[in-house]
Formats: sequence, C-alpha cells, structure tokens
Amino acid sequence: MENEMAALGSFAPIILMIIIFYFMLYRPQKKARDERDKMLSSLQVGNRVITIGGMYGTITALTDETVRLKVADKVELEFARASINGVAPDGKS
Repeated sequence: MENEMAALGSFAPIILMIIIFYFMLYRPQKKARDERDKMLSSLQVGNRVITIGGMYGTITALTDETVRLKVADKVELEFARASINGVAPDGKS
C-alpha cells in the first residue's frame, strides 16, 4: 500500500505539468484558431483586409478557397482565403 502511494506521488508532478501545459499552450492556441476561423468565415465583399504578407486590399470576390482583392486602381490579385491575416482597422465589419 505504501509503495502504491509512493508511485502515485511520483506521477503527480508529471500530471501537474501536463495540466499546466494544456492551459498555457493548447487552450490559447485553440482559442486563437477558433477566432481566426470565425474571422475567415465572416469575410464579405467590401471588407478591407490585410494579408499575411502585409498587403492591404478590398475584397471584390470570394469563394470557399480564394479571395480576390483590389489593391489599386485596375489591379486585382487573387489570394488563398487562408492567407488573409485579418480585417484592417478601417475595414467594414
């Protein structure tokens, strides 16, 4: 009985570290991923966005996989939807 308690006591720090890693690493990443997925699914034509490369543009067309951005007069570029980093601060919500 005493040996079983000692064995259980030696696993306690490992279990505690796993719990700490879960709350410090996994949960914040999952929350950020969920927020990003929500942002990507709520994109609309007319939103001003910034890409992961730092390019600003206004959405002119959307598909499930791609986004077409107007970056200047007569200049439209097509990006993968996943390459959108976020809605620009002056963008429409």
